[in-house]
Amino acid sequence: MRRPSPTHPAFIVALVLMVAGALGFGAVISRYRLHLTKLEIQPPADRQLSRLPSETKDWTQISADQVESAEVLEVLGTRNYISRAYERKREPGDKERPVVLELHAAYYTGMIDTVPHVPERCFVGGGLQQATSSRVIGLPLDTSSWMADTSVPENLRGEAGTLYTARTQYGYSDAPGTRIRLPRGVTPAQTIPMRVSSFGQSGKASLHAGYFFVANGGVVANANDVRTLAFDLTSDYAYYLKVQITSGSVDSPEHLASEAASLLDGLLPELMRCVPDWIDVETGLYPADNPRRATTEE
Repeated sequence: MRRPSPTHPAFIVALVLMVAGALGFGAVISRYRLHLTKLEIQPPADRQLSRLPSETKDWTQISADQVESAEVLEVLGTRNYISRAYERKREPGDKERPVVLELHAAYYTGMIDTVPHVPERCFVGGGLQQATSSRVIGLPLDTSSWMADTSVPENLRGEAGTLYTARTQYGYSDAPGTRIRLPRGVTPAQTIPMRVSSFGQSGKASLHAGYFFVANGGVVANANDVRTLAFDLTSDYAYYLKVQITSGSVDSPEHLASEAASLLDGLLPELMRCVPDWIDVETGLYPADNPRRATTEE
């Protein structure tokens, strides 16, 4: 079949339609300030996850932070991560089996084009069998000290209607008593959702793992939903933080959720110090070169 001549009417019509479509698409992008690519954004003062407290009111770190090899870091896709073990504090003489939780958190930013690593893939790929179906459990966090943040503009509060702050713990934080804004949608009535699975051999569970993601100021328990938050076309930036808690010393998904909530009672505000405050990003206050800053000042 011969290619149509550049002067052939059909070729000219197709070219005109393509150009018009491109111009129209560009006009839509400009009119609604859509962003098809995302800028990288780091936490304030480039705060690293390695600065999470080694101790909280109820938990203490019992192992040195795990340092990954260059090969593992290449697979992990980030150098801002933390992997360490915490043990629940016990009374002297307590002979009960100690509860140990493995915390892994990793921060990603910029063009996020892969599904985050999750236990259902990594653990099974490592030889374990998934003993139970994954399910989402709301973490029973202690919300008694949470306070509604009335400083957030109404148009930025989202469907939940109110954003909350949690206070860093006295005696364990390097910024004791500081109120830190929580993700949008995390409220006393609806706390963080964690996706929990159980793994083992021959169908018998010996390891329980749960995770959630904080992405562009929201929280989800599904890896695929990260893109929905982080790739909102109206946002200039994209980031997500994966938080995973694993234990071989709990006996059920509910037990893991309960212990994870206890650990996060002390660490959640600290984790939120390791990501950008998304309200500040949306209002142009952060970072210094935020394109919205110029728009706000006009």
